[in-house]
Amino acid sequence: MSRITVEPTGLSPTSYALRDGDDRWSVRFDRRVVIVSMLLGLVLIAVFLASLAVGDYQIGPADVVRTLFGSPPDPLADFIVNGRRLPRVLVAFLVGGALGASGAVFQSLSRNPLGSPDVIGFTSGASAGAVFVILVAGGTMAQVAAGAVLGGLATAIAVYLLAYKRGVQGFRLILVGIAAGAMLTSAVSYMLMRAELIQAAGAQVWLTGSLNTRAWDHVVAVAIGVVLVVPALLALSRPMRMIEMGDDAATGLGVSAERTRLGMLIAATILAAISVAAAGPISFIALSAPHLARRLTRAPGAAVGAAALMGAALLGVSDLVAQWVLPTPLPVGVVTVCVGGLYLVWLLAREGRRNHV
Repeated sequence: MSRITVEPTGLSPTSYALRDGDDRWSVRFDRRVVIVSMLLGLVLIAVFLASLAVGDYQIGPADVVRTLFGSPPDPLADFIVNGRRLPRVLVAFLVGGALGASGAVFQSLSRNPLGSPDVIGFTSGASAGAVFVILVAGGTMAQVAAGAVLGGLATAIAVYLLAYKRGVQGFRLILVGIAAGAMLTSAVSYMLMRAELIQAAGAQVWLTGSLNTRAWDHVVAVAIGVVLVVPALLALSRPMRMIEMGDDAATGLGVSAERTRLGMLIAATILAAISVAAAGPISFIALSAPHLARRLTRAPGAAVGAAALMGAALLGVSDLVAQWVLPTPLPVGVVTVCVGGLYLVWLLAREGRRNHV
């Protein structure tokens, strides 16, 4: 049996390679990214246990763990943990992770810190598709989810084609996406205005973005989508790093820049659309999670895995705040909009000072 060794690569002080003694395979990793990811994993465990323990019916951490392993202290604890709170926190983690990964890919594609799916209109496309199914077609929850995915994909394809001019440039993608998002938001407002009052109220609640009443069918739907899309995204991560060096460099290394971009765009759009279908349009997680992950890892490019963990942690904490910290329970989308809006103002002011200097 060959021995596995860890050696520095020399590319950076924190870059290492894991390889077997016979040199049949090797994996390069960044030590700082691994440490940050492990710390985020510990944060997720803490948020997970707190989400299952805190509520009108308090359950101690030890009883939560016993309940998860099939030995609940009483039937009520089993119902509350496994039937009510566990699906909600799993949907929060899956949706937050999908939004974080999607935002990291869009920011890498556009090479712009504002390049997230909710800023450049793809989330608006998914919302418009879902609202159309709710108000015009009167569809079921499954049909609403399908409408969200189709609306997001149709918007992504339209924006890609409109932004294409001898390749897709980041600023063109953002400008076309913002314009498309504005038009789709107007379309949603028009549908709400023309709808019956009860239907419009229901659609407006859905548009706020909420994890209330999420159950195991939502968990299964989001998990299937994430499991299908994330491997494709990971397969594109290596060519994605080459594209970040420039199209000419990527082409010289044998990577088709436009084909890789299109694949990344479709995968990231599906992740964003799945999130919208499961919990409504939850804003600013896709924008802020990749930023915070990059600042912690100091990675030069898109750290998709760390961004996904950060997105899951942000949405999990936001849901705890929305439920139990504020005087009145609110939909989690309200909390992410308030916190994310402040973060966006800070980001714009920081970028303005940097450009001024």
